[in-house]
Amino acid sequence: MNRKENNTITLDQFKEKHFGQVGTERRDELEAGYENFKIGALIHEARLEKGLTQAELAAKIGTTKSYISKIENNIKEVRLSTLKKIIELGLGGQLELSIKL
Repeated sequence: MNRKENNTITLDQFKEKHFGQVGTERRDELEAGYENFKIGALIHEARLEKGLTQAELAAKIGTTKSYISKIENNIKEVRLSTLKKIIELGLGGQLELSIKL
């Protein structure tokens, strides 16, 4: 039985091959998109942990279910002020930001 060569690559290698090095326009667009996706996924997960529907979360912060859905599904970028409302008013949490240089 012949064994095939292991052609496994890391995620970073894949991104570099298909989207270029960090700092190139195409790669930066990819990375920015991932951050927006991650924020939506975190909101979705936290909302479910709190036992809230999208409509209930929206009502708590004075927006629409559609807007919450668009954030969670990476269709719309969330503004920092809205993110703060979602976390603090809607989910009862605390938003912490950091900057790494």
